[in-house]
Amino acid sequence: MGSFFKQIYRYTHPRSYRHNENLWPYMKIGRARSGEITKLEYRGQYVPIADLSSLKGKFSGPVMLTATGPSVKEIDFTQPPLPIPAFGVNGAWSLSQFFEFSFYVIVDMGFFDKKPEIVANIIAARNLTLFTTAHGIARIVDRFGLKNIQCTLALIEDAACRIYQPALKPHELKGFYVVKESSAEFAPDRADIGFSTDIRQGIFDAGTVIYWALQISLYLGFTELFIAGLDMNNFDKPRFYESQSDMQPTNLKGIFTNLVLPAFQHASLLLKDKKIRVVNLSVNSAIPDYIFEKVSYNDAFFKKN
Repeated sequence: MGSFFKQIYRYTHPRSYRHNENLWPYMKIGRARSGEITKLEYRGQYVPIADLSSLKGKFSGPVMLTATGPSVKEIDFTQPPLPIPAFGVNGAWSLSQFFEFSFYVIVDMGFFDKKPEIVANIIAARNLTLFTTAHGIARIVDRFGLKNIQCTLALIEDAACRIYQPALKPHELKGFYVVKESSAEFAPDRADIGFSTDIRQGIFDAGTVIYWALQISLYLGFTELFIAGLDMNNFDKPRFYESQSDMQPTNLKGIFTNLVLPAFQHASLLLKDKKIRVVNLSVNSAIPDYIFEKVSYNDAFFKKN
């Protein structure tokens, strides 16, 4: 039946709407004037989602962003810093033995499919807000059932392919959002590299989930962002939560120079302008310190002045 509806959708919609084909006609949405999805129904069930407007600027101070580079293994988290909200991505959940995650973001659909045991633990956390896309919510409901979702779901969208709206090609992004007078800010020489200061209007992708987490953290109101595991090198090594035998592939090496690095440089300038400090706890990261300052975990939290 799913393939039947997919064929109908393809025949009745332009190719630019193809990213919606797995959701139609199972998902129904309602939007607020500010752009975000506020009502969600999937397979005839109402799915509760967070009110993104109520989260805008709600928090302040520092937050710990936990990426998944191998360098995380070099940090002694048994010495936790002072209480600080933790924001995880993908497989960083194993660090929950050291941090109580308040926020999480997963936008890689392959992660939902390949790491269901991790996803099951994340959605069972009552005090956690999981930011994910409509496709991610559909995967969660299909695999685990609505009754097993204990966390708060916050629905976010890729600015290039919002639900039931035509997809935008990379070179079309700046022209579209500038005309809309949106909260998006673009790199001066790149129409395809944007950064959203209002996630209700969509979030810009740069090939890595941490780029999404930066935009979300800014929207939430945090002013000091500590990032563990932002290595962006050693792509042939397992992520800190993987072993060599279960290592999942990554395309980051191929897009690092032309997309990831200039995107982080753009984010750095924007965040500095907004007086937001970003600290990369991976001292051997391929992200230069002129983009994000590099400080070891011990020096960042335990060095005495």
